[in-house]
Parts: sequence; structure tokens; C-alpha cells
Amino acid sequence: MTNSKNSFSKKTYFPTMVFQIDLANAESLNKSLLSSIYAERDKDREGIARSNYKELGGWHSHNNLHKNDDYKELVNEIGDAGERASKELGYNKDYALTIGTMWSIINPPGSSNRAHVHPGCLWSGVYYIQAPKNSGHIEFVEPRTVHLMNQGRYIPNQKRPQECWSKVRFTPTEGRMIIFPSWLYHAVDPNLAKEEGDAANRVIISFNLNQRKK
Repeated sequence: MTNSKNSFSKKTYFPTMVFQIDLANAESLNKSLLSSIYAERDKDREGIARSNYKELGGWHSHNNLHKNDDYKELVNEIGDAGERASKELGYNKDYALTIGTMWSIINPPGSSNRAHVHPGCLWSGVYYIQAPKNSGHIEFVEPRTVHLMNQGRYIPNQKRPQECWSKVRFTPTEGRMIIFPSWLYHAVDPNLAKEEGDAANRVIISFNLNQRKK
């Protein structure tokens, strides 16, 4: 028999935090960014290979877009988000989360991004510029792999408590920014969009953040 006088409480430690920011000025910003990104691709059709599958058509720009004035407005938005996150986390006010690298990826139908992490930084992020329906979720995986080896049995056909999830998937949404720990494994599903031509492309900008002395 349960003793009703017993104390029972739940404490959550070592959380994995993900920040979501929806930009108010996304429509005009995205139109400008899309033009700049395609111009960048026209200058460098080869791009570079990272988590993208070049053989499937995925294009990855160089990593210094934040130094180009065409992206200044987005850089400012990322800076504002970094400042908000720093306050939320109680970071030292003498330091700011600033961009170390920033790049674009264009994923046409059929392309995807393999699971990976971002070494050498604290936080990483993605901003969605063009995201047609079914263009590929981003998926984050439980970072404590021991939890994937032996899991409890949950009530069938009932959603688990959020802190017991082993995977989290975000639907790409134009104008949305997601900032997550750089050590958190993530991948992008294949683009299955049905639009015609470039309208079917999933177009994003990603970035890495580190603390730097103000």
C-alpha cells in the first residue's frame, strides 16, 4: 500500500536545450537572402562537401557568409538571438555569443544531410529561407547513447513524457531559426517536395556560435 505521507518529487538535471526563434520580418528578409544565395551558387557551382551529399545534388557554400554585407540583417538577428540565449543561460556579461562560421545549403529533391555534430563551438543554428512541404525534417537524437541501449516500456499508443523522448524532429518552417548545442547529433531527412524547379529546393543558412570577449 502506498503511504500518502511519503514525499515524492521529480528533479530534471542535465537538460538538452533547443531555442526556437520566429522572425517577424521573415518574408522580405528571405526574398533578399534567396537572391544572394543563388548568386553565390552561380559563382561557385562546385561548393564544398560537409554533411551534404554532393552526389545527390546538395550544395554547400563556403563558411564565411557572415562577412558578406548581403547577410548583415540576418547576422544582426542571430546576434540578437545569441544575446537572448546568453541571458537565459546566465552567461558572463563580458562575453557575447558571436558567429564564427556561417554557410548556406541548398537541398533539391532527393538530397539530405548525414548525421553530424559541429566541433569547436558552443552553439549551432539553422535558419529556414525556403522550405516547401515535405522538404526534410531536421532530427536531433538523444545524446546519452546509453539510454538508447535499454529503454523502459511505455504505455502503448500514448505519447511519452517529453523528457523521455529519444528523438526530436522539427518541421522546416520559413522564417524560423533553431539554435542547439553544437555537440548534439542531428541529420536532415531527404527532400520529398513536389514543387517544380527551384521552388522545390530546401534553402537554409547555418551558423556556429562561440563566446568572445566584448
